[in-house]
Amino acid sequence: MNPDLDLTLERVIRAPRAVVWRAWTDPSRFAKWWLPAPTLCRVDRLEVRPGGGLVTRMSDDGVEFVPHMDASFLVVDELERIVFTNAIDSGWRPTQPAPVPMTAEITLSDHPDGTDYRILLRHGDPAARARHEELGFADGWGSVTKQLAGLAEAEAVR
Repeated sequence: MNPDLDLTLERVIRAPRAVVWRAWTDPSRFAKWWLPAPTLCRVDRLEVRPGGGLVTRMSDDGVEFVPHMDASFLVVDELERIVFTNAIDSGWRPTQPAPVPMTAEITLSDHPDGTDYRILLRHGDPAARARHEELGFADGWGSVTKQLAGLAEAEAVR
């Protein structure tokens, strides 16, 4: 972790890793938590494998869905780690994504209370990191992580 280039977030999710993993890999589950509520998410592609695509759209009114993310998965270690980037789109073409290019690394590990969930967002330069932080990294990623935890924890008690 480089504090000049990276942003991090960590949370214990009170659910087994397999449940958290399913929330990341099942399109219907993923759509329920990926964007901060009340924004709605539509998943066009969720191919959680190296080279697979991550394509989502978003809507504030539930009628018109506009592009949100077009990214590629780089590394997928089942039940342990997911790495994706928006600097390469789902067709493997280089891109200049708004608001900032980034590579996200999600790690899951066992915790006595469930799953230790960690996010590491890597940026290419300090300005991109600062811009992402100013745009609300903590609130945005924090709220979707809270939504992910709510979904996984509810599923774990069933």
